[in-house]
Formats: sequence, structure tokens, C-alpha cells
Amino acid sequence: MVDDWVVADDWRVTVRFRADADAQQAVQSFRKHELQDDVRRQLGHRVAMSVDGPTVFLYAGTEDAAREAERVVREVLAQQQLSAELTLARWHPLEEEWEDASVPMPDTAEQRAAEHRHLMDAETQESLAAGQAGWEVRVELRSHRQAVEFAERLQAEGRPVIRRWKYLLLGANNEDDASALAEAIRQESPAKASVHTEAVPFVQFAASNPGT
Repeated sequence: MVDDWVVADDWRVTVRFRADADAQQAVQSFRKHELQDDVRRQLGHRVAMSVDGPTVFLYAGTEDAAREAERVVREVLAQQQLSAELTLARWHPLEEEWEDASVPMPDTAEQRAAEHRHLMDAETQESLAAGQAGWEVRVELRSHRQAVEFAERLQAEGRPVIRRWKYLLLGANNEDDASALAEAIRQESPAKASVHTEAVPFVQFAASNPGT
């Protein structure tokens, strides 16, 4: 359970304490406990640990390793007479969030598609609630003049765009919308323009004067 071990993070044990001091005491106990030969053999280098205030996270690459880490944590808590709330979660890569361990991973194409739609809907709701685009399409043109002309063209088509020197930024509410927008921009952009997408939380997009 060393902080800088590099492992898969498919499983996570979350240990929530009432106070930061309790978390720090528990962390020290975990580290002492793991030095015991039997614990070292059981966990090996399979578990990594991080701390955020009163919460301790233990990451593991397999369910068995995560459940063994959970068992060790409960043992340490009992020894130290500490109280904490423990939860076991698994990372769902399509939804890109931690889910309770009881939630099954999507097995069929339909289930994977449904989970992906859920992620896109969540990204859209987050963007709308914040009044900001969570994704952006960034276009790099070869010259300032080319950027001005292309920005004017996009605005004439009704596409809100921000221009900064020879770079154009267009917002999208989710990753799928950003990918579709990027493809449309590539079809229209001048030769050798660079177009790519990226997640940019809390960046607000609005129509701007292309001449600014």
C-alpha cells in the first residue's frame, strides 16, 4: 500500500473517516501493518493507497486484491478502535466513473452502447447545468489571416466560434458531439489546418467577433 506504486486501478476501496486525524492515524497503521510478512505475501505490490482529507483510497487491479485489502483495513480499524465507512467500487471505462462493485460490467454490444449513451447524456447535462461547454474543438490555422477568414465563414454558418490569433475554438456538450463537430470542421477547413478535440471543463463558449 505504498502511494507511488504503479498498478491497475480497476478496483477501489474507499475508507471514509469522520476527521482528517483519524485518516492519518489509519494510514500510519496500514503502513505498519503491511510490513508484516503475512500481509506482504497476501497483498504484494497489488494495492496502492492515496489520501484526501478524511478519505483513504486503496486501488487494486483485481477484485480478489481489493477484497483482501478491504479485509486488512477492517482488521486494522478494529485494532485501532477507529470507525469508518467502507465501500468497494469498480471502474466502468465506458461511463468513466466508479460504480458499486455489485453493478455488473456491460457484456453485450447493446449494454455497452447504453452505457456510452448514459455517459454522453451525463456530459451534456453537466455542460448545460454549468452553462459551459465541457468539450472543445481546437483548430490551428497556418496564418492569422486564414484564421480570421475561416472564423468569419463559420460564424456565417451560425457556428459560435472564439478566435485567438491563428487558433479557433468551438464548444460541444459531450465527446460525441465534439467528434462530430471536429469531422465537419475538417471537411471545411483550409489545407493543412490542425483540428483536434479535448475535454475542457468550465470553459464557456460564446459567439465572438472574428476581428478581435
